[in-house]
Amino acid sequence: MSQAREVNFPENARIFDEGTRADSFWIVRSGTVTLEIPVAGRRPAPVESLGPGELVGWSWLFPPYVWQLGAEAMTPVRAYEFDAATVRMLMDADPTFGSAIGHWVGRVLAMRLQQTRTRLLEMYAPRLSSTA
Repeated sequence: MSQAREVNFPENARIFDEGTRADSFWIVRSGTVTLEIPVAGRRPAPVESLGPGELVGWSWLFPPYVWQLGAEAMTPVRAYEFDAATVRMLMDADPTFGSAIGHWVGRVLAMRLQQTRTRLLEMYAPRLSSTA
């Protein structure tokens, strides 16, 4: 954690917005962060809530390093913040470390994809079966 710095986000603070530069990432210590997708003409749609121990942000790892979602603190949040360029440089310098980080982020992505799939089925499966 020597590369981390502690940060605080007040309730309702924007952490990042879709389409902006992904130059940091966070691990939540306390509080809740919501990931969301912008919806034209409406409030952003929440897609995931993250809590203590969870990774906020993965777009920092993959070019073009631009956020694919937005994030907002739903409660006061304490987190460890990491500089993405520094971590990528450390990953390049130490292949074992780089592999470990890559596998960790891959597991996070796989889990979130599965959770999204489950939510979509819960939302749309009843509607689809009632129209058949």
